[in-house]
Amino acid sequence: MLHELLLPMFAHVLLLASLYVLLTIVRAPAVWGVGRNPDGSNPFAVFEPRISANLKNQFEWPMLFYVACLLSELLALSGAALPVLAWLFVTGRVLHSGVQILTSNVRLRGIVFTLNFMAVLAMWAVIVIES
Repeated sequence: MLHELLLPMFAHVLLLASLYVLLTIVRAPAVWGVGRNPDGSNPFAVFEPRISANLKNQFEWPMLFYVACLLSELLALSGAALPVLAWLFVTGRVLHSGVQILTSNVRLRGIVFTLNFMAVLAMWAVIVIES
């Protein structure tokens, strides 16, 4: 099962790497002076706290996603449900990042988070039922 779960795990790692690159880019005007506005301000200042908050979120609930994936391997579980749920989780994390970084719509972010939340809970339910 792990080989089927490695790809969604790797996709989430790529999301994290992309967020770190994005954070570096939006901090560049303040840190290195690259791309500052004529008045010396950072044109991306509004995005920096949103990206930082999103990165913090990527190390909270997703931890249980990784544990579920690895536990599935340890228990040698098989079936189509876990990979589908894993991809649902990763897709939801990408959407969550987009909503959190590009908008201030907390209600929409909560709806998207619920998708992630339910996918991981369902993964754990499958593990409990199949083990």
